[in-house]
Amino acid sequence: MSLPAPPAAPIEVEAIVVRLRRHGRRLLLPVAVLIATAGAAGYWVGSLPEPWMNLAAAGGAALVALVLGIGPILGWLATRVTITTRRVIVRRGFFVHHRSELPLARVREVRMRRGPVQRMFGSGDVELVVGVEAPAVLRDIPGPVAVVDALHELIGLDYARETAAGAQIGAPAG
Repeated sequence: MSLPAPPAAPIEVEAIVVRLRRHGRRLLLPVAVLIATAGAAGYWVGSLPEPWMNLAAAGGAALVALVLGIGPILGWLATRVTITTRRVIVRRGFFVHHRSELPLARVREVRMRRGPVQRMFGSGDVELVVGVEAPAVLRDIPGPVAVVDALHELIGLDYARETAAGAQIGAPAG
């Protein structure tokens, strides 16, 4: 009984290069709202003359905290971008998950846009152009220059890997 021949090239395992979320400055306003709401609720709830007024103030404070504080924080936590050696994965959603993947082999161009506020905080939008389709946009990514450089390098490596695999398939057996 003979053993099978080893593969010609080692199988490359997909590795995670970077995991990202939107820039953390998005949390400044929700956290400020939570702090202000907690302070106002601590001052007003319990000091009003009628019990129903205290209950209404507590309910209003809870509603403001949920809608303007906790909701945006959960939204920020629920969106993440993972860049691997072969694809870009965008995951969205807290209760209902939405996952989209873009193979690096399909990416034709990588663009970066930075507004004045983004430039000040070191973030930016990264666009992945895939042909005639609308570009996939990674919004408000921290360190966009490093992300674009990494994507260019990964796309080049992916192209070289595909070219080498095509050359091996087309090579005559000998």
